[in-house]
Amino acid sequence: MTDSSFIPASDTADAFSPEYLRQELEHFTAQQKQQFLEHAPITTLVEARSHYIDNLLKRLWEHFGLFNKPELALIAVGGYGRGELHPLSDVDILILSEGQLDDATGATVSAFITLLWDLKLDIGHSVRTIADCIQIGMEDLTVATNLQESRWLCGNSDLFQQLEEQINAGHFWPSEQFYQAKLNEQKTRHARYHDTTYNLEPDIKSSPGGLRDIHTLSWVARRHFGATSLLEMSRFGFLTDAEYRELVECQDSLWRIRFALHCELRRYDNRLTFGHQASVAELLGYTGEGNRAVEMMMKDFYRTLRRVAELNKMLLQLFDQAILPQDTVLAPTLLDEDFQLRGHLIEATKPALFQARPETILDMFLHIARNSDIEGIAAPTLRQLRTARRRLNRFLIDIPEARDKFMELVRQTNCLQKAFRLMHRHGVLSAYLPQWSQIVGQMQFDLFHVYTVDEHSVRVLKNLNKFNDPENRERHPICCEAYPRIAKKEILILAAMFHDIAKGRGGDHSELGGVDAYDFCIQHGLSKPEANLVKWLVNQHLLMSVTAQRRDIYDPEVVTEFAKTVRDEERLDHLICLTVADICATNQELWNSWKRTLLAELYYSTQKALRRGLENPPDVRERIRHNQQMASALLRSQNFAPRDIEVLWQRFKADYFLRHTHKQIAWHAEAILNHDDHEKPLILLSKKPTRGGTEVFVYCKDKTKLFALVVSELDKKNLSVHDAQVMTSKDGYALDTFMVLDPSGKALNENRHNTVRRALVSALTHLKSDRKKKRSPHKLQHFNVKTQVHFLPTKSGKKTMIELVALDMPGLLARISAVFARQNISLQAAKITTIGERAEDFFIVTNQEGAQLTEEQQAQLKEALFTQLEKK
Repeated sequence: MTDSSFIPASDTADAFSPEYLRQELEHFTAQQKQQFLEHAPITTLVEARSHYIDNLLKRLWEHFGLFNKPELALIAVGGYGRGELHPLSDVDILILSEGQLDDATGATVSAFITLLWDLKLDIGHSVRTIADCIQIGMEDLTVATNLQESRWLCGNSDLFQQLEEQINAGHFWPSEQFYQAKLNEQKTRHARYHDTTYNLEPDIKSSPGGLRDIHTLSWVARRHFGATSLLEMSRFGFLTDAEYRELVECQDSLWRIRFALHCELRRYDNRLTFGHQASVAELLGYTGEGNRAVEMMMKDFYRTLRRVAELNKMLLQLFDQAILPQDTVLAPTLLDEDFQLRGHLIEATKPALFQARPETILDMFLHIARNSDIEGIAAPTLRQLRTARRRLNRFLIDIPEARDKFMELVRQTNCLQKAFRLMHRHGVLSAYLPQWSQIVGQMQFDLFHVYTVDEHSVRVLKNLNKFNDPENRERHPICCEAYPRIAKKEILILAAMFHDIAKGRGGDHSELGGVDAYDFCIQHGLSKPEANLVKWLVNQHLLMSVTAQRRDIYDPEVVTEFAKTVRDEERLDHLICLTVADICATNQELWNSWKRTLLAELYYSTQKALRRGLENPPDVRERIRHNQQMASALLRSQNFAPRDIEVLWQRFKADYFLRHTHKQIAWHAEAILNHDDHEKPLILLSKKPTRGGTEVFVYCKDKTKLFALVVSELDKKNLSVHDAQVMTSKDGYALDTFMVLDPSGKALNENRHNTVRRALVSALTHLKSDRKKKRSPHKLQHFNVKTQVHFLPTKSGKKTMIELVALDMPGLLARISAVFARQNISLQAAKITTIGERAEDFFIVTNQEGAQLTEEQQAQLKEALFTQLEKK
């Protein structure tokens, strides 16, 4: 082991130069990293670094002559005060003074601090009197907490003792006040991480279940009991020996991950980002092909967080009872022979209930589902549950009585309110279902999801419950209408449980999950038709989202094919609810009015098709006539002559009237009829949001690179194109419609309309767009999405459909459109979908002759797209 007490042996000036001391510090850090790789105990390493810094500071204190200042004391505070330092940890120090520093002493202290900065140490420092410390500490909880962990290093020890006496005095943050403040602080911190341990890029220190949750327990115990360590907490009877060992084990595990992360970083951070997960896993000794090493490390990490979070919740509940004044001891209310309610917490009436009869675990959650007064599980009962869970020698699903109780629970009206969330938090879903235990902490390696598979699935269940609440009708109008119509909600609940349960196994997770779901349903007494419906929902849970976002839903053929798969309105109602709940549980930023409108249009189009009968396809000519008549009426009300309208529309192809609403047609026609200079491009932007976005309509003489120019210019304005309809009139004018959203996923603010309009007119007039190359976002650098180009069959055989998958790099659509232009490909329509780091786009194209691409043209286009998109 390195001698952590190393200090310069010489008192020469060179021995105290920043360069010399920095080299020694770097040498010590490198040796610690080597010891870490050789599996040195993490506690030894963390304490050794603190000891090394202790000696360094003492030596420098002496070098600057501060030992000759009896009015000063050097104090370690915060994490450094606890004697815990990781390679990039802050070194927080307090220079305690009897009074205000004179100029000479102030200059010396400044030189001392400056040298520490020169050594690249993250120094947090303050120079204060005892009175200053107490006053600021009373006003600032963080300062008060840091002072509570203060440790004398050198200087006036009597001064430090006086500070200690003041800090430990009853008037300085009384125990009850401190506890409440720390509880609120933890709640606020947890809320920043969506109250879950299962974020895909978690913070080792601050995430729920992270090191801060252990610190909170220590701070509260120290303030109330005077316990200075976890071991002392156990001696006060609030921690059992087993829980003490578990907390120490969890802390060591988190420390090892944090130490490894700090070895990889140059600047202080505690976030385990995608960019560092692989290197940290390697340092920790995890191995495996592809992402296997990271998956194993993260599963272990999430399990540790869950254990800490559970212990934190349980122990804070015990602290609550010990610290806060209890006017009266609440008498329990008997629920049945096994459970009682004390206040808002459920308790087991027998000390070993769950071990004797494991199926009663489900009874407890049945009570939670039925009784809205129950807010949680009492600490002694939670202790019992933890013990029983560890000692289970089989999954609960293998107990027939447990299966009956599980289905009874699923059929409870309020089962999604609290029961499932608590079952997940306390490991009961894992104890019940072997497949669920496999997805706990299962990573999803993309920027689309923000949660692990298990946390995402629980949030899908939570979202289904929202469809019961009329307050969510504005955000989810169709689901709030459809969900109450669903007679057997257990069908949807089971589909939500199983929709992603096969992720991480390889193969198609929808197919594998469908098999598991069917077997589960039959095992739990559902009929074969019910089991088949659950299986179908799991198999097809992505169908509606993919169809709405990546297919031309204004093509009757697309709607008909979708309706054939769905078959009836009952399935359609189930599928829309599952789809929306799934999207909203993937990423809180993902749901917007654009997606809501797309899904609504597909839902209602399919509903009409099913009610009309799939053997009766829609009359396209009738729809065109209807749109023309309605648009004509609007235009005539604006005093446009019927003859002028007719002459204009004779220039347009039938497809134009099929793919636009009558209001769009009238809007376009009014602007074109008022447009004097037909040599100059006409650009329209919708004042009101259209399908949640802004519609940009382009009318001008058709040009080879028109689409590429428009998307390039929109990209410059930081607008994303989500949909495009590219049309040409009979006399060679472009009638192109682009649906754009701003970076927040909303319609463009109207005060930007003129800027965008002028930029597009200029680009189309001069036939160039001075597009500056954008850097790829930092997060994208850690992902490698293989470019895929698929040509899909069409029934008509007149056009070619292309599905393209690529890394969502800046200006991607402009690159693609440039390839189309060089290959003389005419774009008819585009659907642009971004899923995290992946772009999954859909295009309808023709060749120069207006026909579908030949095999040779497809091969040439595919090669050109690969060449363009694989460029770095």
